[in-house]
Amino acid sequence: MQTIEKRPPLPPFNLETSIQKVRLAEDAWNSRDPEKVSLGYSVQSKWRNRSEFVTGREQIVEFLRRKWSRELDYRLIKELWAFGENRIAVRFAYEWHDDSGNWFRSYGNENWEFDDYGLNATRHACINDLPIEESQRKFHWPLGRRPDDHPGLSSFGF
Repeated sequence: MQTIEKRPPLPPFNLETSIQKVRLAEDAWNSRDPEKVSLGYSVQSKWRNRSEFVTGREQIVEFLRRKWSRELDYRLIKELWAFGENRIAVRFAYEWHDDSGNWFRSYGNENWEFDDYGLNATRHACINDLPIEESQRKFHWPLGRRPDDHPGLSSFGF
């Protein structure tokens, strides 16, 4: 019998635990470590990311490797939008550039559904990319976790 490790905070979520779950997800994604990120998702997690459908941790890792090989110097901010029981909705923005030096800010929304172990079992993401000049960038922390004193998403009016 396989033991499943719990990933607190666990559902049902309240405001405090929802905010905590969102920040933990943001921190993981900002690590740009596909294996680390995948551990926040159930073994058979189902994703819709733009027009791509992904199932399971192995496909999540493959997807993220492809993503971060194209989206360079990736920096992400997530913000809680709504929550209830075992579901959380977030909005987000991230900045990145391609291998030609073209910068983008990608905006989106995600709907998450968690299992009893606190693992994300379902992720639906809608994302739009906006070309920007490098001088228009807003996310200027060193690669990795966003510092606690860095402004959040709403601070930018996004």
